[in-house]
Amino acid sequence: MVITEVRIKLCEENSERLLAFCSVTFDNAFVVRDLKIIEGAKGLFVAMPSRKLADRCPKCGGKNHLRARYCNNCGTRLDENRAVRLGDGRVRLHADIAHPIHAAAREQIHNAIIKAYYEEKEKAQQPGYVCTYDLDDYDYEDTPVTYTSVAAEVARSVQPHPAHSPVKGTHFTPSSPPARPSAPCDEENAPSRNSASSLTPSATRGNTCGT
Repeated sequence: MVITEVRIKLCEENSERLLAFCSVTFDNAFVVRDLKIIEGAKGLFVAMPSRKLADRCPKCGGKNHLRARYCNNCGTRLDENRAVRLGDGRVRLHADIAHPIHAAAREQIHNAIIKAYYEEKEKAQQPGYVCTYDLDDYDYEDTPVTYTSVAAEVARSVQPHPAHSPVKGTHFTPSSPPARPSAPCDEENAPSRNSASSLTPSATRGNTCGT
């Protein structure tokens, strides 16, 4: 395993114990973010990226952080001493997301990060200092594909079905409705329904009244 890059983001001076965030790249192929440099009682140590541990409410089964005194779902009071304690008596509230599995790897990562931390502090004192932690890790010519770009490309490539396409040569818009008869039906001169049977077939066909 080769550590090819370490990026440091210094925290503000008013932070009590958290000194910096960092990201570590391995073999120019894999990066781990959000490691923390913390000032402890015995000096600086590196905390791996982690998540909060949770358990389930005995009444409703809802998930709650181990520090929660009441269930977020049903409001039931929870046991404040339910968290697992480590050998030194500390409460285990977080679980590492990524971490080394043996002491040699942990020491290698720790030494590389602490060295980069002190180098970053020296760079921060120089004029024109720019933190590289938040810079993109890819070239703009090789930008990762996003859902939005894929959806836009699909929308451009989809063609309307021929059955739904307008007939060539026709034009209809809401502002130009179909033409209506120019002259209204003369109801006074139109024969009644009762006298329709006395009309000849030719007369019936010639009647344009809408009755």
